[in-house]
Amino acid sequence: MGILLPFIGTASGAAMVFVLRDRISDGVQRALTGFAAGVMVAASFWSLLQPALEGAEDMGKLSFVPAAFGFLAGIGFLLVLDTVTPHMHLNEQQEGPRSSLKRTTKLILAVTLHNIPEGMAVGVVYAGWAAGGETGVGQAAAFALALGIALQNFPEGAIVSMPLRAAGMPKAKTFWYGVLSGVVEPVAALITIAAASAVVSVLPYMLAFAAGAMFYVVVEELIPEMSEGRHSNHGTVTFSLGFVLMMVLDVALG
Repeated sequence: MGILLPFIGTASGAAMVFVLRDRISDGVQRALTGFAAGVMVAASFWSLLQPALEGAEDMGKLSFVPAAFGFLAGIGFLLVLDTVTPHMHLNEQQEGPRSSLKRTTKLILAVTLHNIPEGMAVGVVYAGWAAGGETGVGQAAAFALALGIALQNFPEGAIVSMPLRAAGMPKAKTFWYGVLSGVVEPVAALITIAAASAVVSVLPYMLAFAAGAMFYVVVEELIPEMSEGRHSNHGTVTFSLGFVLMMVLDVALG
């Protein structure tokens, strides 16, 4: 159930096409993007990097190695995906190789790239919980991460669906495109659980790997999107709120 929470958040957000206007204002969009970035940064540290460091304490002064190596590997993994996948961000900026894919398909691919590290993050913390107490990851902490990502996925589901609706796509089709963008999360979670459970000793590396992948999305995509256009503090304020919310969830429930 835990690994399905982020997907449910995305699908619920996509359903907003049935109740909201055809377009989300730029200010609201920046605020929602900032909130998502804050949640992901806090989750990367408290739910992923900190357990990675604690899980490698038996390495003594070299306990930083799994976290450092895994973090950089996660950055590299998303960098490769970002480079080889044709996609388009909400600001109409196209990235990746040239492609004849439709605009809507490229938008969905951009959100899918965003959701992969979130699914990996949820999968690896649940793998850590399933592996036992020696990993430093409890069930409550795993649930806190899944819940935090689900909360930030709700506005993200609306952000990806509403522009498609504004472009003239029928509401039902827009909703299903939004749902489709979130399917990758439970799939990525299950694959990560299978990989991490097979070799528990690599769990600190995989925790940090997921953190690096999430950081790549935040720095490369979310922070620029929340800051572009006319100067506004909306994104900064909601970034702080998202960060604090995820920190509270992890500490209170973990």
